[in-house]
Amino acid sequence: MPPHAQLATPAGEARAAVVPPPRPAGIEPLVLDFLAYLELERGLSRNTLSAYRSDLLQLGEFLARRGSAAERAGHEDLAAFLDDLAEGGEGRAPVAATTLSRKVACVRSFYRHLRREGIIAHDPTADLRGPRRPQRLPRVLSRDEVNRLLAQPSGGEPLALRDRALLEVMYACGLRASEAVGLELGDVDLEEGLLRARGKGSKERLVPVGRSALAALRVYCVAGRPQLLGARSSTRLFVSRRGEGLTRQGLYKIVQGHARRAGLEDRMSPHTLRHTFATHLLAGGCDLRSLQEMLGHADLSTTQVYTHLSADRLKDAYFSAHPRATR
Repeated sequence: MPPHAQLATPAGEARAAVVPPPRPAGIEPLVLDFLAYLELERGLSRNTLSAYRSDLLQLGEFLARRGSAAERAGHEDLAAFLDDLAEGGEGRAPVAATTLSRKVACVRSFYRHLRREGIIAHDPTADLRGPRRPQRLPRVLSRDEVNRLLAQPSGGEPLALRDRALLEVMYACGLRASEAVGLELGDVDLEEGLLRARGKGSKERLVPVGRSALAALRVYCVAGRPQLLGARSSTRLFVSRRGEGLTRQGLYKIVQGHARRAGLEDRMSPHTLRHTFATHLLAGGCDLRSLQEMLGHADLSTTQVYTHLSADRLKDAYFSAHPRATR
């Protein structure tokens, strides 16, 4: 029907019908297409995809309040969005710098995708600047502290054998907590001394396993794991006392319990062993590229934080040992 067609009313009178213009679809279809690309092409995790979806819908709401849309947004719109987040607009608390950095990365990736797809002609994020993130050096353990921690699970009980193998493997391979609990029995080659870890975005990598960790794994697989499983069956390498796959919460309790007994409770978390692994390898002469591959870092800049940490440790050792050194 034409926009101004005549409609008959019950009284027989004619009136003009105005058809409203189609409403814009909003940002949702663009976001769904972008998330599908991230999942299929880049293999990002569900948690990351969920965070990106939330960030972009928040952007869509902000642009709508400004009378704009994702396809028409310019640099000024996006800069205003970031300023609004940083300053805590409309009574909201200001967004933390780390969260804001993630949102900036999300928006940039989103608009690069729109540019590749030909939806926009120019990328408005080309000159977009996020906040500078303060570089915090991670806490690490000394060699003596690592030895104290690894000595805590003592005895031949199944749980002690499991905990010793778990701590040894996390330190020997620099595993994230999620990678450690996700290990399958077939992911470890005890003969070749290799372990397959599944990192962020389900990306797999091979990591060498040291002699001490291999020895602890062999004892656990023979004398500990079968007793924990009982009549159950599981493909998981590390299992709970009920024979089920170990959870991240369970792993955290195990690490914290042994750290407390070693007098290290206030110094570490499960991720501390990963930081310690990286720092000790660099201090021992490992090159940065090899360390990047073993840690599963997509970007070398993420690995480079450990070079600063190793330099600090070297300076500490120098100033405490050299007879003519002063700070």
